[in-house]
Amino acid sequence: MGRVCGGLVGRRERILDAAFEEFATKGFRGATIKSIARAAGLRSPALIYWYFPDKEALFREVLGARIPVLRAVRDPARLLDRPPEEVLPLIAKRYLSTFDNPAAQRMARLLVGEAMRRPEIAEVFGNAVIKRILGFLKSYMAHQVELGRLRPHDVRSSARAFIGMLLPQVGGKVFFPAIREDGLTDEEHVENAVRMLLEGLRPEGK
Repeated sequence: MGRVCGGLVGRRERILDAAFEEFATKGFRGATIKSIARAAGLRSPALIYWYFPDKEALFREVLGARIPVLRAVRDPARLLDRPPEEVLPLIAKRYLSTFDNPAAQRMARLLVGEAMRRPEIAEVFGNAVIKRILGFLKSYMAHQVELGRLRPHDVRSSARAFIGMLLPQVGGKVFFPAIREDGLTDEEHVENAVRMLLEGLRPEGK
């Protein structure tokens, strides 16, 4: 029984590894269940459907498994009570570290191009990544307001503002190397961004 379970887990991991490479090389539209099965060494593409109902579900699982920030927010309850000085740098560093992986950089370039041309792909990517990260940040900010650590404000804006502060650093890794010519490191940028955000959101007198 253990050998069978181990084999099933191993096959699932092979599928995720192969899918990540296929999506990174061909984009969401170009990667197919057939090509992913072939890359995973499966006898039949139908075996993928034992684990994932369709390509979109497989794509979501690949992102969840391979993107550090999505792994961080998978269990939000363990983070909600921690102070923003701890949680916001954690989220920011994991978000930025995603784009240190050359395959993830390739995938980002392909997905941005696809999303601009095809609204259905923008929706898939938005639901799989952006909605989950913003959803966590909104819940987290609202809870920090309840705890009195942040002043009352529209958490939709603070969540967007925080991600927006990180985007130029991502752009420097993926699209525009000139942005990084000033030598600003991820660690420096995260420290500065968190400090600036929290200075504007602290309750009066704190």
